[in-house]
Amino acid sequence: MMRFTDLKREAGFVFGHRQIKLTLLVVFLLSVVSLWTGFAEMQEQQATVERLLEKDQAERDSALAHQSNYGSAAYYTFHLTYSPPSPLAFTAVGERDVFPWKHRIRMLALEGQIYETDADNPELAFLGRFDFAFVTSVLLPLFIILLLYDLKAKECEARRFDLLNVTARNAHALWTARVIVTLVPLALVTLVPFVVFGLINGASLPSILTVCAIVIGNIAIWSAIVLVIGVAKRFASFSATHLASIMLGVWLVTTVIVPVTAHTVINAVVETPEGGDIVLTQREAVNSAWDKPVEDTWRAFIATHPQWADYTEFDPERDSSFNWKWYYAFQEVGDQTASDLSKAYQAATLQKDTIASYVALLSPSLLTQRLLSSAADTNVSAMVGYENDVRAFHKALRKFYYYHLFKDPEFSQESFEALPQFTPNMRTLGESNKEN
Repeated sequence: MMRFTDLKREAGFVFGHRQIKLTLLVVFLLSVVSLWTGFAEMQEQQATVERLLEKDQAERDSALAHQSNYGSAAYYTFHLTYSPPSPLAFTAVGERDVFPWKHRIRMLALEGQIYETDADNPELAFLGRFDFAFVTSVLLPLFIILLLYDLKAKECEARRFDLLNVTARNAHALWTARVIVTLVPLALVTLVPFVVFGLINGASLPSILTVCAIVIGNIAIWSAIVLVIGVAKRFASFSATHLASIMLGVWLVTTVIVPVTAHTVINAVVETPEGGDIVLTQREAVNSAWDKPVEDTWRAFIATHPQWADYTEFDPERDSSFNWKWYYAFQEVGDQTASDLSKAYQAATLQKDTIASYVALLSPSLLTQRLLSSAADTNVSAMVGYENDVRAFHKALRKFYYYHLFKDPEFSQESFEALPQFTPNMRTLGESNKEN
């Protein structure tokens, strides 16, 4: 049974080495720098959202003040949509580097507005950027290897191994105590800065504890890998240097080769429409509507909006050959034409993410990154959720303007007080309203 005196003795032995102190200092600095980098970026994103929200409202008020009908009001007014960083987003930037997290949209066809800013940064998709998730999932295992690779091999090479086992009251307690006094300080220098940053940024205690559990779990897994290799009978005659090479090989395979290979294979296997194809399909449908009979547009529009079937007529003398409700009708028909491609794109994105979640079971580092991104709400699901929030808001925007375009009430600036306002999680709110 391990006693406090065992821990005290091993702590004195472990911290008697300058190398251990230097290693812990480096890990502490890496943790602080990565957290500060992520914190500064998320603060900048939040400031950008607040600045754009202020200007967005002022610009929209100014545009509406100069309009005399609902069609032009819908055309000239933009609306900011955004995905605000969560209180833990600074720990794992995740997919916020790959997917857009803000759009300015208006009543025109939505697909082009979403996918014309479709971003892809494959270089960042492999190992990730330098944030806390990268440090804990990719770099921290290297330090675990550095601290534990010669735990027993060094004593064997110095011919002290047998003596230590004989003189110790409990040989297992001896090595367990040494592992504990090595790993606990490593976990502390990694997590204490995170806890401080998390509290400063207003993260909840359960979410902070969740991240701590993920990091501790990663440390435990890599420690187990290193210790199993160190005590394996097959490697009993190997020197500490050879053992370190094997451990680094395991790290290279699981942390670099598996994620990069899986990323390449998944992209090759899962057929995904290009964002540019979606934009092109939608724009071709919209542009071609000008040359088609008006009845073709109404037929496709009424198929999904039968409530407006009795309001499609317009006065040719007053409206000439152009009418706003017909214009926005073929904008929506353009979206309907690209709908299948858009749904396939989103389904493929989620399918890739699902496959990657299974691949992560072969890579502790990738698994840690995914868990941290999930805890920070910066994973694929969160960004797809934002995209669906944009769709829900645009649907509400169309509902507002369709009423005023088809019912044709007298134009009034006061009516814009009911103009929908974007809020994050609009998709959830829309589903709740539908149920009610």
